[in-house]
Amino acid sequence: MTSKDKAEQPDWLEAELADTIDEDYELELSEPALSEEIRRIYQKAHPPSIPRIDYFRALLTLQAELIKLQDWVAYHKEKVVVIFEGRDSAGKGGVIKRITQRLNPRVARVVALPAPSDREKTQWYFQRYVPHLPAGGEIVLFDRSWYNRSGVERVMGFATEDQVEQFFSDVPAFERMLVGSGIRLVKYWFSITDEEQQMRFLVRIHDPLKQWKLSPMDLQSRVRWEAYTKAKEETFARTNIPEAPWYIVEGNDKKRARLNCIDHLLHQIPYEDVPHEEVALPQRVFNPSYERKVLPPELYVPPKY
Repeated sequence: MTSKDKAEQPDWLEAELADTIDEDYELELSEPALSEEIRRIYQKAHPPSIPRIDYFRALLTLQAELIKLQDWVAYHKEKVVVIFEGRDSAGKGGVIKRITQRLNPRVARVVALPAPSDREKTQWYFQRYVPHLPAGGEIVLFDRSWYNRSGVERVMGFATEDQVEQFFSDVPAFERMLVGSGIRLVKYWFSITDEEQQMRFLVRIHDPLKQWKLSPMDLQSRVRWEAYTKAKEETFARTNIPEAPWYIVEGNDKKRARLNCIDHLLHQIPYEDVPHEEVALPQRVFNPSYERKVLPPELYVPPKY
């Protein structure tokens, strides 16, 4: 970015950069506490990405547009569903976190369902997802979705071939029904290479702050890499419909993947500025006879830091 470009940045962006750089930096602390050998391999596999300040500047600009999108959705009672799929450690959670970071949780919410219960296993397959679909004025981000059936459930043997075939038969009609009902449906697949997933798994194994992200199912996904690839390819072939196409996000570079995905999402929805009531801070009411009471010290959190 040239000095001229920087000079043309709006004042709010520079102020926000100065005010929130620490908060965003916390989210970006991806350099794990690794052994020197793994650190060397990791750094060799990841040449320098976007400079941090340029990344934050672009991210904040996109997040400002997401707020405009949110306001438009709420104002016009639009309904938006965004699906995030991809291999384990592909970066789905990272982009979802940046999308929702500055949005109103009453408008934009994340759905990440656990494994189905015994009762849910006897229901129509899509039934447990339906209650989470948006009402007017809502954006729902699915961190994995009904495509579990053609992915992990199929590869891990949790679904029979007949069930998978039924899924492929049903999902185009199901998604056309959603779109026909007024839902704007966008589907993303985050793609990483075999080598990149292996490196990210090693990072998680050696970083105590990230070990919780590894489950036995994740580890099995390494063993069954090729099976997941075949499942992904058939999913694309049979569910990439004009009403709800798939979009592939190249995810080896996390920062670029986040920026590219958010930018693309903003271009899928024809949002525009909406009317806003002018906000004015009212004057505080002062009561001369009121005296603030001193609360007992045991009510306060100890100031350890």
